[in-house]
Amino acid sequence: MALLDGLRVLDLTMWRPGPYATQLLAQLGADVIKVEPPGGEPMRAFRGHFDLLNQHKRSVALDLKTPEGLARCRELAAGAEVFVEGFRPGVAERLGVGHAALRALNPALVYCSLSGYGAQGPLADVPGHDVNYRAYAAALPPDAASPDAAELPVADMAAATMAAFAITAACLKARGTGVGDRIDLGMADVLANWVGTVPTPATPAAAAPAAPRADGADRRAGPVPGYGVYATKDGHKVTLGVVSEERLWAATCRALDLPEHADVPFAERLAAVPELDAAIAEAVARLTRDEAVERLTAAGAPVAPLLDRAGMMAHDHFRARGVVADGTVGSPVRTAVHPPLPPGPVAELDEHRGQAWRAPGGSAISRTDI
Repeated sequence: MALLDGLRVLDLTMWRPGPYATQLLAQLGADVIKVEPPGGEPMRAFRGHFDLLNQHKRSVALDLKTPEGLARCRELAAGAEVFVEGFRPGVAERLGVGHAALRALNPALVYCSLSGYGAQGPLADVPGHDVNYRAYAAALPPDAASPDAAELPVADMAAATMAAFAITAACLKARGTGVGDRIDLGMADVLANWVGTVPTPATPAAAAPAAPRADGADRRAGPVPGYGVYATKDGHKVTLGVVSEERLWAATCRALDLPEHADVPFAERLAAVPELDAAIAEAVARLTRDEAVERLTAAGAPVAPLLDRAGMMAHDHFRARGVVADGTVGSPVRTAVHPPLPPGPVAELDEHRGQAWRAPGGSAISRTDI
């Protein structure tokens, strides 16, 4: 019998982070039912990726925009212990499968939302992909180049693993109390927490950043146009995270005054990566970092500044979400009912000799002879 045998998980996620999180649970024995839209998850078109992330699961196709599909999904959620969704913030609520609606049916449900920047906070509605989350979290080096197609998507995989851990912890509490929880997990939060646990060593003052070369010879193109690291005219860098999404590509082009490229479909973009990505790079290089972030964010494009650790620790988003607290790192996991502990004291050597385990839910410590 596997470790999580009998755990019932309803999985509405697609692409990589959510499916990997639920596969980790399935590999330990959880009964995972994967809800797919009519025609299947788009990732099924890339079976080499899909098959590696969806083993040991069962599949059901439901159209949540129909009364019948929504009713069946809610019926399954009423009998589940875990519900996992990876929609943009607010979409689950609009579809009728938000936390409040499902918890009314099933008070013990552990509801996990997995998104780029989390369901709340200054960046919650900003679109992005792995390279953007790494940039905001200071998980890219100052000399970072655009990733290639084979590069490990660190934010995706780290957040998925953290989600599986948080879900398991919340289920342990729910089984003991009958009270579920809402887990709000941001991919950028997890990497920011990791980066925050590594103190920055004292170093000599850094030289002023070098301006990018006008001919673009000091950079390489990413796997698709508009995905990668781009230098700005003040010597800093931003990341763009366009993949196949037509709306994100169009938003990026319009923000950068490249309307002639805005309507190029994905297949044609793949056939012209060097030319189109060079046009993006040249347009970004005409802006300062702050100008680029402001213009692209306002247009709904997936942009992030490449921050260092100090910049990440000072950023309003991570402070608002509790990832950074009182000048140190907090928890990367946000839960609504049973919140994690804030940063606290560090024990001195042998400080607690003679004390026993704390009573659950309390701070009282009983004495023992050990």
